[in-house]
Amino acid sequence: ILWLTQRDKVEGMDEHGKSIVNFQITLLLIVILSIPGILLFGLGILGLIYAGIVGFIIPIVNAVKAHNGESPTYFSTIRFIK
Repeated sequence: ILWLTQRDKVEGMDEHGKSIVNFQITLLLIVILSIPGILLFGLGILGLIYAGIVGFIIPIVNAVKAHNGESPTYFSTIRFIK
């Protein structure tokens, strides 16, 4: 909501907002694809663990970067919003 209302007013908000939304959509996709992987092969739990760890740590690291004026870096992200 903050990104939608402030993206034109705050410098860099649009870039950060797009990055975090793409990151969250990618994590959601990983979780959704991991559930059948758990049921069929048992290896989908690795996807859930990855999504949990990355989904917790990367936003904190990028919040510190944003506070310092640096650009966010979200690796392994599919760009849904450009």
